[in-house]
Amino acid sequence: MAEPSDPLVREVALLLEKKPRISVLTGAGVSAASGIPTFRDAQGLWEGVPPEDVATPQAFARNPGFVWRFYDERRRRLLECHPNRGHEVLAAWSRRYPDFSLITQNVDGLHELAGTANVTRFHGSLWDVGCWEECVASPHRWRDETVPFPSLPPVCPYCGGSLRPGVVWFGEGIDPHVVQKAEAATRCDLFFTIGTSAVVFPAADLIFQAQRHGATVIEINPEKTPASSRVDLFLQGNSEIVLDRIEALLG
Repeated sequence: MAEPSDPLVREVALLLEKKPRISVLTGAGVSAASGIPTFRDAQGLWEGVPPEDVATPQAFARNPGFVWRFYDERRRRLLECHPNRGHEVLAAWSRRYPDFSLITQNVDGLHELAGTANVTRFHGSLWDVGCWEECVASPHRWRDETVPFPSLPPVCPYCGGSLRPGVVWFGEGIDPHVVQKAEAATRCDLFFTIGTSAVVFPAADLIFQAQRHGATVIEINPEKTPASSRVDLFLQGNSEIVLDRIEALLG
């Protein structure tokens, strides 16, 4: 576990004192301390239905009401959660460093709630919706914080069809504009990968893109991942604890 006296913690703090270009990739581990139920945790609500059965376009086409019950419950639970110390430190960095970008695989919106600037939501947001029929009258995605929806599936106000959750499902591609923005962020001096398993692509490839561009890559995770043997610095521990210790040295 990375302690404040850990040479690696001090090394990261020294790198940050140089005011470098910083990019951060975050995954589910960053939100764990906020009590966010993981996709697998939520499975218990659904009588043994695999998560993949409520997170594919095919599942939605078969039974949109059933799929929406799953996401409506996730949205309801999220109202009870708050940003943790890890979110707060990253938000502080986004204000302190002029060239800071954050790419998140999380769909909970806690980085924005903590005040982080320049967030790229790689897998969408639980708080966004879009028309399932992609009607020409509607925007691609828009924010809707209604909890719970009065009827499931909720209705598109533009065409009367079904709305879908604004997240990326299994088998769907990432918005090309989102990919372009995320890839641009890999051209940096320091690239942090925090709380991500490094097994979900194309997000995981951003780590190695940054390395190819010459960035120093720093991983913060409780356990090693497939990326750990390839990064420059690996700090073992929960993200909210390790980030707080780095920030304490900067303060």
